Amino acid sequence: MSEVAEGRQRRRRTDADRSVASILAAAREVLGTQAQASVEDIARAAGVSRQTVYAHFKTREALLSAVIDAVSEEAANEMAAARLDEGPAADAMLRLLDVGWQMFRRYPRLPAGAAEENDPEADRDRHSAVADHLDRLLTRGKESGEFDQELANPWLVNAIVALGHAAGHAVDAKQLTLEGGVDALAESVLRLCGAARRD
Repeated sequence: MSEVAEGRQRRRRTDADRSVASILAAAREVLGTQAQASVEDIARAAGVSRQTVYAHFKTREALLSAVIDAVSEEAANEMAAARLDEGPAADAMLRLLDVGWQMFRRYPRLPAGAAEENDPEADRDRHSAVADHLDRLLTRGKESGEFDQELANPWLVNAIVALGHAAGHAVDAKQLTLEGGVDALAESVLRLCGAARRD
């Protein structure tokens, strides 16, 4: 391949990467507040045509899946930065839960859209980083005596994730205010772990 052809190919790849990044950024913003937004809505927000979106994502479901992957990676990175290995385990648990609430505030409608996706294996993969952080935190809390030893970590991890989803749905359905959801989740998780609430 000539240098000119290689240069053209590199430019096409760069343009394609830029287009995908623009589509994903727009999709995160649009789907984060309008779970039922159409591909046309996302294309408009990204400043590209509907055909361009479909050139990169064959279906709306494929685009939604890519958005959920990106948001899951964002959450995992923020959890990694939350100093979960420092200080009392109960305080670290509250920091971890706060990351979840920050994501909920950023993308309040995304959980409803995500529920439409019927891929339990993909959902497990997306939760694996959260599960790993929770498992390490629960082990640390049990070793320090802050958390009850009776319940196994896998059960606690699943229960905490389920409580997080339940709190988000309750806020979304206006059964709880955001502040009420934050408080209810924190109290429920710490009680489940056998720890006292730290204010």
